[in-house]
Amino acid sequence: MELRQLRYFVAVAEEHSFRRAADRLHIAQPALSQQIGKFEKELGTALFHRTTRRVELTTSGQVLLTEGRRVLAEADHAASAVAQAVHGETGLLRLGFVSSAALRLIPELVLALRRSWPGLSIDLSESTTDPQLHALGEGRLDIGLVREVRAAPGLTVHPLLRERLLVAVHESHRFAERAEVRLAELAEERFLTFPRGQVSRLYDHIAALCHRAGFRLHAAQEAVQFPTLLGLAAADTGITIVPESLRALRLPSLRYIPLTDADAFSTVSLAVRPDRERTPLIGNVIRTLGTLDLDPRF
Repeated sequence: MELRQLRYFVAVAEEHSFRRAADRLHIAQPALSQQIGKFEKELGTALFHRTTRRVELTTSGQVLLTEGRRVLAEADHAASAVAQAVHGETGLLRLGFVSSAALRLIPELVLALRRSWPGLSIDLSESTTDPQLHALGEGRLDIGLVREVRAAPGLTVHPLLRERLLVAVHESHRFAERAEVRLAELAEERFLTFPRGQVSRLYDHIAALCHRAGFRLHAAQEAVQFPTLLGLAAADTGITIVPESLRALRLPSLRYIPLTDADAFSTVSLAVRPDRERTPLIGNVIRTLGTLDLDPRF
């Protein structure tokens, strides 16, 4: 049994006429009659009662019409699913991201992807930058949203978002009412930072900025997560430097002050293996990222 035979049969059954079915199928009526006759012979049963005016289904034909419509619908669905996969509209996207991207970039991206390609499955994985780069190289992630990466062996890196760095302080701090501050003014402060061994990229970036401002970064207290650092700052145990997207985390006693140093920015980039970047699915994701209203943006 072939799908073509089922389509011919269903057309005749629905039109109750070989002539109208042939017109619908854009084939000659004798060829259609021949194909239906061959189909009946293969099945070993008559599918139609034929009269000079009308074609009616036999009992066997009625059963086949129900099942044939189901089979054709499933075949059409399968063909559509394959076409969507070919064009990157379905499948599984394994997306890694740094925690700070969860506040704005990830919500906007995932919402845009689900609206454009509802058949796409997205597996989200929060991780710091270096584990993401390792997972990308091993093929365990398709895309990574990482911080402070200009280049990585075996990967392509696309800058996405350049965020100004802010200093977060308690409301009683001497800088709390300032509109801006220079890094050099923070030289004697107690810093709350990430453990360098776990968040090395952003730590090293901030440490380098402090060095250029004339002092060495010393950690009075360490914490792995941004909310913890900001909570400690809100408890007046020290100050911390964070990307601007963290301003979304509001605590009553916390103040955010922009750093005015020309290079006091943090960069979020997309990292991907070149072979994966050429696939339709990843191409769709990259194009979607380009449509997001990220401000400031490269």
